[in-house]
Amino acid sequence: MNWHEWQRSTENTDEVRRISGERFPSRRSTVSSARGMVVCEHPLAAQVGIGVLMDGGNAVDAAVAATATLNVVTPAASGIGGDAFALISLAKTGQIVALNASGRAGAAANCEYFSSRNIKDVPVTGMLPVTVPGAVHGWETMLDSYGSMSLGRVLEPAIYYAEHGFPVGEVVARNWQMSLEKLLKNKNAANTYLVDGRAPYAGEIFRQPNLARTLGLISECGSDVVYRGEIAAKIAQCSEEDGGLIGMKDLADHASTWDDPIKCEYRGHEIYECPPNGQGLAVLLALNILSGYDLRNMDRNSAEYLHLIVEAYKLAVSDSHQYVSDPKFSEIPVEELLSDQYSTEQRKRIEMGKAASIVVPGITTVGNDTAFVTVVDADRNAVSLISSLYMGFGSGVVVDDTGICLHNRGNLFSLNPEHRNCIAPNKRPFHTIIPGMALRNGALFASFGVTGGPMQPQAHVQLLSNLLDFDMLPQEAMDAPRCRYVLEDNEVYLEMGIDANATKGLQDRGHKVRNFDKLGIGFGAGQMIVQSPEFGSLLGASDPRKDGCAIGY
Repeated sequence: MNWHEWQRSTENTDEVRRISGERFPSRRSTVSSARGMVVCEHPLAAQVGIGVLMDGGNAVDAAVAATATLNVVTPAASGIGGDAFALISLAKTGQIVALNASGRAGAAANCEYFSSRNIKDVPVTGMLPVTVPGAVHGWETMLDSYGSMSLGRVLEPAIYYAEHGFPVGEVVARNWQMSLEKLLKNKNAANTYLVDGRAPYAGEIFRQPNLARTLGLISECGSDVVYRGEIAAKIAQCSEEDGGLIGMKDLADHASTWDDPIKCEYRGHEIYECPPNGQGLAVLLALNILSGYDLRNMDRNSAEYLHLIVEAYKLAVSDSHQYVSDPKFSEIPVEELLSDQYSTEQRKRIEMGKAASIVVPGITTVGNDTAFVTVVDADRNAVSLISSLYMGFGSGVVVDDTGICLHNRGNLFSLNPEHRNCIAPNKRPFHTIIPGMALRNGALFASFGVTGGPMQPQAHVQLLSNLLDFDMLPQEAMDAPRCRYVLEDNEVYLEMGIDANATKGLQDRGHKVRNFDKLGIGFGAGQMIVQSPEFGSLLGASDPRKDGCAIGY
């Protein structure tokens, strides 16, 4: 039964009771529109994006404008000091392109540097985990290639909110408070992001005059000011003073890259992800495994269903952590990993009645602060754009008087010289942030993404299963409770709303299970636009686990 059949069935009261008893009750309605739509995790950024569309801009213009605004209104999650990845669907040609706007390690970064100082892992805070921030170059690259507005034009709303202030959202305030200790350790960070030594309260108006000036410089001078000009000099000086490994030449040499996306087929749809160095490969590996099972005839979030989701992801993430790295430095057998033959062999490793114990090699991923925007315009161009400082407020380092908080993405490098993801000069690290898209019969079906570090690929899989195996409406698919496999502890976390029978069934199979009674802590937060296959209208869903919304016109 598809969405529209389900809606028509509501004329029969008994059928309504039967269906509603089987389906997760949505906390929000799916938002629909005929022309354009913007969905992201903050209402002000969504309004900015929809305003750009209504002012004649296209999906790329709106996505960059909304993302720049998120830099201001969700400062713990993303910004000038971070990285970005994007998938862009071009309506005229039917092509999907992938943008990699992640930065590289400095020329001075190598294993010997850390081993000579007896450093076993790349630190979480300070300048050592800071790689070149790629976001601003990515914004400009997207606009130059596929936008219709200037960088200066789309930065106007972000500059306004940085200068005049914005009311802090409820979830944003919570995340800000969680980073208080980190911010207090850096004088510039405390002066920039704290109010008398505390995190701002929900509803409090917060201004960022230094960031407003920086955004103004970028508006006037373009990305060159960040990579070769005044701001670059300040970033390099900050790195030198604080023992970092990036300098002016590293910044000047930075460039975003256009890539061919990687894909798989799932339930008659083509699912697209960015190629490595991002972890989108894990999504496709898991979907390939799950495609061999009849999930539709299982009860969603039953022990049987969750067991398969977890076991498929264990196999996928094991491969992901073994192979995902900068492809410029080592060959990654993507085609072989995504082959039907490999998926068939992987399924043989799953026992329906027993949880596998898998030791994941290499790295771990613990960051969870990221911002995502998806936009579809009237011509049905679509953008899935994700940006991140990695952990909340990244490295905790703010550059002088710029308002720029630098990310700590280099923490994801391995210091094992034998590992593909070992740190090296001018190398991109393993990346957690992954935009997603799906096509049906060659036309856009969904543009989506989820924030939350290692939860991202797991949530991609569960969202797509909700849509394609269980015919859920987009908001219902977004709201539905999730499971999370935690690599470090070999545990399965179950979100509030998954019943006790599922817990017991997983435990009987040998899973270590933890139940959570609060929504949204550690289970990711997604945003999604679906194009109705029947009517062509746009259906938007924004995750209640964050402050965001979907807006259409």
